[in-house]
Amino acid sequence: MPEIDLEKLFAGDTRTVARAITKVENGTTGAADLMKAVFPQTGKATVIGITGAPGAGKSSLVDKLALHYKDAGERVGIVCIDPSSPFSGGAILGDRIRMATLGLDKNVFIRSMATRGNLGGLSRSTVDAVAILDAAGFDKIIVETVGVGQDEVEIVKTADVSVVVLVPGMGDDIQAIKAGIMEIGDVFVINKADREGVLRTQKELEALLSLAHRPDMWNPPIVRTIATENKGIDDLAAAIESYSCYRHEAAGALQDRKIAVARWRLTELLQEALLEKLLSKNGTRDEIELLAAQIADKHIDPYSAVEQILGN
Repeated sequence: MPEIDLEKLFAGDTRTVARAITKVENGTTGAADLMKAVFPQTGKATVIGITGAPGAGKSSLVDKLALHYKDAGERVGIVCIDPSSPFSGGAILGDRIRMATLGLDKNVFIRSMATRGNLGGLSRSTVDAVAILDAAGFDKIIVETVGVGQDEVEIVKTADVSVVVLVPGMGDDIQAIKAGIMEIGDVFVINKADREGVLRTQKELEALLSLAHRPDMWNPPIVRTIATENKGIDDLAAAIESYSCYRHEAAGALQDRKIAVARWRLTELLQEALLEKLLSKNGTRDEIELLAAQIADKHIDPYSAVEQILGN
């Protein structure tokens, strides 16, 4: 892959942005150098994470929210995290198909990325893709994660504002998600608010939020929307803006969160680098293939196999 023209990238050239994201996603030569150049240019965009259970209407919400920002004259980047095949690593590009019309606009950039086995609803290279879009001058970056419920707390590691989407009639499901999701939600959305049970869902949510303790003392708003009819989108955008402003005012209280996110990122990159260093040693990849076959045939257990690899 040819070198990325940084001048074009920082000017927001769509083709250069796409190539840069592909470079970091595939981990090709020069990806680390590219991210080193990108890092100082970041921190200007508002990154909005949209998360929630499958079928909550996240894609419709992202579509309408992006349209709202575009109509307000802002440049919008959308990163859709798709579930990927555990065998091929490929993404299902359903979101790209649904948002095809929106993606034709020159001020909107849409990218689907595969989770590649990550349990937290985020692709390994999502953080890098968001940084590239930030450096390229996008005003709002929306990250839509895989709908897998409680494991989606990783969204907090890349988003400035985390939006949790629920639907009426979830019943006991709202209790089940409280452990992980409740703590990361900065804004809660009850989508499909024309359904029966919306009031009950809101009351349950309010009760759970009253028990939650946030270090920054923010009280997350609950917004009702009907994304398919474009209802409540202005209220959602206002709630996102409200928390975004609050973050700047309460910067001191959020310093711990920033440090925690930086620590997570550093640890993740360190793990990748150490694993790559181990795998690049002569014979290690062949040994892994051999040991994998032995584990499959129950001739050795995985723990002994790891000890064997590290002992070499």
